[in-house]
Amino acid sequence: MKILLSKLTQMRMTKFTREFHLTIENKFKQMKKPKVIIFGVKYFPSKGGTSRVVENIIHQLKDKYDITLLCYKNKAAQNHMDGIKVVEFTSWFQGSLGALFYFLRSALYALTQTFDIIHIHKIDAAFFIPWFYKKGVVIATSHESAYLRDKWGKLEKKYLMQAEKTFLNSKAVLTCISNPLTQNYNQDASNKVKYIPNGITINDQYKEKEATDFLTQHQLDEGNYYFFAARRIMKTKGAHTLLAALDKINYEGKIVIAGDLSHNKEYRHQLQENYKHLNIIFPGYISDLPLLLTLIKKAKLFVFPSETEGMSIMLLEAVSTLTPIIASDIKENKEVFDDQHLTFFKSEDSNDLASKISWFESNKEIAKRQALEAVTHVKNNYSWSEIAKQYDGLYTKSLN
Repeated sequence: MKILLSKLTQMRMTKFTREFHLTIENKFKQMKKPKVIIFGVKYFPSKGGTSRVVENIIHQLKDKYDITLLCYKNKAAQNHMDGIKVVEFTSWFQGSLGALFYFLRSALYALTQTFDIIHIHKIDAAFFIPWFYKKGVVIATSHESAYLRDKWGKLEKKYLMQAEKTFLNSKAVLTCISNPLTQNYNQDASNKVKYIPNGITINDQYKEKEATDFLTQHQLDEGNYYFFAARRIMKTKGAHTLLAALDKINYEGKIVIAGDLSHNKEYRHQLQENYKHLNIIFPGYISDLPLLLTLIKKAKLFVFPSETEGMSIMLLEAVSTLTPIIASDIKENKEVFDDQHLTFFKSEDSNDLASKISWFESNKEIAKRQALEAVTHVKNNYSWSEIAKQYDGLYTKSLN
């Protein structure tokens, strides 16, 4: 009996010791995770664009790295993603001044922290790169030459141009999401820039009920409307080119122009007044990504007439829905896709876009085959799980 009790006690102790060691080992592994601060993102959860890129990257890397994300204050931020730390800052001002103050406060906070890597996203935040040279590894990513956007005034454009110079002349590890822009940078940059593209996670997370409610509310029939979408609708997004093209072909169907128009009243007035005879629906920005993708999936055609991009997440996401697409022939679009995948029109040319829309209406089967080729192409070449490995490799190399 004593021997049996002794063996049972020994077994309990062995199990306890094993569990104890596993707990200590897991804690040690967590402690040894490299600390990474993500700087330059404003919105979490994402509102599209850069914030959606960053959200996908950290989702892939959060198990290997101890990630702290800096963002604007948002009631959903803290519980949006497990396994990361979120530090929020209240927005003091609107517009570019507010963004500058946000970056300044983020930088001051980051300077008080201990980290292995700080990853600075967007040229807007590049002025702060030199602040962190003595704190840890600095990695900076350009998502576009932001001064090309028409939403900025002269002063803001000068700031952004100078920020881009700071980026290119810095000692940071530099990356860019656009291959044409990377090639342009590397013509003059003393510090060479590495191209790492954007990606996409293709899934079936659609919202059928909410989309059906949306269609009913706006008197839309599935498969019988065109769709345009952007986070912010500014002139360089090309909505006016699309509407002018539809006007030229006397389009009588419905077109959804989804995106925020509140920041540019003059452009909003131009679209609403010049094309009020068209059947246009302006639902505003659709922040719910599964709902947005469901609405695109149910559209007859998605049109992407943007005049300038880095590498568009919106275009990749639209491709994932298998809806046929007509897109502008800017370098950034043609770097990712070719004529097997999309129908291209000459950027800013409403006559050419009108011609391509008319072609689409007569060649829907060809357009559907293009859509199938496009989604296969994206799956094979722009998967976030694979692209995140490039960032992981960059982080690892930078720390060694």
